Amino acid sequence: MENNKRVIILMMDSFGVGGAEDAANFGDSGADTLGHIAAASGGIKLPNLAALGLFKAAQASTGLEIPAGEQPQALINLPSKYGFMREVSKGKDTSSGHWEMAGVPVTFDWGYFPPKYPSFPPELIEKICQEAHLPGILGNKAASGTAIIEEFGEEHLNTGKPICYTSADSVFQIAAHEGHFGLERLYEVCEIAFKHVKPYNIARVIARPFEGNKKGEFKRTKNRHDYSVTPPQETLLDVMKNAGGNVISVGKIADIFAHQGITRAVKASGLQELWDVTLQEVKNAPGNSIVFTNFVDFDMTWGHRRDVKGYKEGLEYFDSRLPELQAILKEDDIVFITADHGCDPTYKGTDHTREHVPVIMFGKKVAPEFIGGRDSYADLGQTAAEYLGLLPLLSGKSFLK
Repeated sequence: MENNKRVIILMMDSFGVGGAEDAANFGDSGADTLGHIAAASGGIKLPNLAALGLFKAAQASTGLEIPAGEQPQALINLPSKYGFMREVSKGKDTSSGHWEMAGVPVTFDWGYFPPKYPSFPPELIEKICQEAHLPGILGNKAASGTAIIEEFGEEHLNTGKPICYTSADSVFQIAAHEGHFGLERLYEVCEIAFKHVKPYNIARVIARPFEGNKKGEFKRTKNRHDYSVTPPQETLLDVMKNAGGNVISVGKIADIFAHQGITRAVKASGLQELWDVTLQEVKNAPGNSIVFTNFVDFDMTWGHRRDVKGYKEGLEYFDSRLPELQAILKEDDIVFITADHGCDPTYKGTDHTREHVPVIMFGKKVAPEFIGGRDSYADLGQTAAEYLGLLPLLSGKSFLK
């Protein structure tokens, strides 16, 4: 019998809905990405997400009513299950959040580089420079990706030294000019760095190409590439692929999972393009498929840069595209909307924030239900696995029925 079931996962990178119970352990007491954006903006218009249960889920998470204001008429009218999820992984980073929602919580400690100069051990830099034939590096500290390009971009063009920096995540990031340094050369240097950071238990090396000829003109391109360690166990994506299903990644999903369990990877960047590509992939995907999109701008463009206005407008834009998805859903499709961590743009610093994340599941055959606070992001993966008729994952409790 042909399997017509499809699962679409819309991952709103960094969209937290209130501080987790262990937020204080991460220095994040009081963080609340959605609530604080709504309050700081004097309201927010998310009629379709509200109709699917977002505000009720957020209120259940925080115990506080979301100061969103009066909402326009929703254009989406499908039944939904809604609630929030707690993270059990030890970190509040991208890899941990994604792997956990795919059924593999991160129970070990990642390695991190200190934020202040010099962030990287001299012996590590020496090994990378020697093998990659580099004259040295610039940066060597924790920084915003756009800020450090402004700071060192011209010196990079003059010296040929790549800009290396880290963040609160377990990452080693390398920025270089796409034209002058060369994109393939940047990727080669990242592959060398990825090999040498392994003893430090670093989750990802990220290539950050940019363009422009002088300060004020530098701009990152869409050719970012993440070199990630592989999840320690089979994820939902692996189980689906091994069972003969299709796993279609949009945006940086493939990189986050080290291209494990992916049958088709589609590059896209920017909120509009990510939506456009997602809708096209949903139209084309056969039965027995997962379409998994990471909407990175909430985190990269607005959360880390503490841009409340941009984040609010991005959320409202995301909400406005949901009716287009509803219009192309098939009878046996289900959609999940969730996030991997928080990144409260009103909070101190520029780091992720330890928060609950929303979980919304909707489709034509979904039985409406408030599913409460889930004890792990892995509940999403387990639910998807059960719906698709896959073998149970090692972690998570399904909320399908």
